Amino acid sequence: METQKANLFLVDDDHLMVSSLKKFLEVRFGDSFNISTFYDGDSCIKNIDSKTKIVILDYFMEGKNGLETLKLIKAANPKTEVIMLSSNEDLAVALETFRVGAKDYVVKGTGSWQKIKIAVEYIITEPIRILVREFGISKYMAIFLLTFTSVGIVVLIALFALTK
Repeated sequence: METQKANLFLVDDDHLMVSSLKKFLEVRFGDSFNISTFYDGDSCIKNIDSKTKIVILDYFMEGKNGLETLKLIKAANPKTEVIMLSSNEDLAVALETFRVGAKDYVVKGTGSWQKIKIAVEYIITEPIRILVREFGISKYMAIFLLTFTSVGIVVLIALFALTK
């Protein structure tokens, strides 16, 4: 039984940057996500669903800008985490994206892909940090509990499917 991967969307009107960043993320996260690319906010919004875990979203785009698209993403699926990607270093712009619901704001340039990788890893490991912080258990125990729970759910689904 194959589990369905969560979706990670790349949204930017720079085709070369999207293609290159997708290859970079596939090497690091290809086993965890279905990575899809979009070149405008409207096509991204049309594809947002409950499996959309992360959107890496450019701020400056033709048509809807990143802030407008971010608002629509959060309206469609509030659980989707959005990492804003922009060449704009204006702190007021970054703060506005956080106010609307962005998880992170990465300025394009040297080291930005590494920062995106770290932001995605942070989002992926958030359940572990919550267990450690809220319940005071060790990181290794949190990993064990999440793995045990996940395996248990898969087994229950498989058993349920077999009884039908």
